Amino acid sequence: MSSQIYYKTNEEVELIRYSCQLVGKTHATVAAILKEGVQTKTLDKVAEEFIRDHKAIPSFKNYNGFPASLCISINEEVVHGIPGDYAIKNGDIVSIDCGVYANGFHGDSAYTYCVGETKPEYLKLLSVTKQSLYKGIEQAVAGKRIGDIGFAIQQYCEKNGFSVVRELVGHGVGRSLHEDPVVANHGQRGKGPKLLEGLVIAIEPMINLGKKTILKKEDQWTIVTSDGKPSAHFEHTIVVRKKQADILSTFAFIEEAVKNNPALTPIE
Repeated sequence: MSSQIYYKTNEEVELIRYSCQLVGKTHATVAAILKEGVQTKTLDKVAEEFIRDHKAIPSFKNYNGFPASLCISINEEVVHGIPGDYAIKNGDIVSIDCGVYANGFHGDSAYTYCVGETKPEYLKLLSVTKQSLYKGIEQAVAGKRIGDIGFAIQQYCEKNGFSVVRELVGHGVGRSLHEDPVVANHGQRGKGPKLLEGLVIAIEPMINLGKKTILKKEDQWTIVTSDGKPSAHFEHTIVVRKKQADILSTFAFIEEAVKNNPALTPIE
């Protein structure tokens, strides 16, 4: 496994950062119009136009046949939801995953939005999932191991009464959208490949309100919780450094857009 891991130079890291920042701006553009009644295909169209207007390419479009630029997953949908005619409803939990390819490198980041008012336990799910992402990032320093990241995420989420999806994982990011190593959201301390400087990975906890088990829908893309309860997904692309990880993606543009959109509830 380790021989397949490709470490990035500082110059390559900056190119990935550029793509990741564009991902954040794409999210913000979508978040600005996300409200009850908007069809998910409209969100996808706006995202693709924004990406292409910035002379970049949507990473997900046609990736292994995926038909859209965004993965938009609603409520019990965990990931890989296909945008379509569905109109957003008040109280929906909307997970949006976006990838951008520019200057030879991919950027990748996901955020889960709450439209209107929803149940307190749903908001807690989103908050805990988001915080677990940062718990994982805290472990992404040179000398630690991949298992330390997953352990931190799993411990925090399970302590709060939620479950961690096992089959879906984070990954390396670079010239390819998905590179080695696999970055699970569960694991054992001190296990897995050692983290070295220059490793760029996407850490992306996918956390369920109910059971950890998942199913694939008939479209062969959309992953849903087996019990029909909501799921949340947050993702950053980071580079491993000596003292603390450098987060290449950003939620700053997103959270500014959320703050300015009365249809959305901020996630702490």
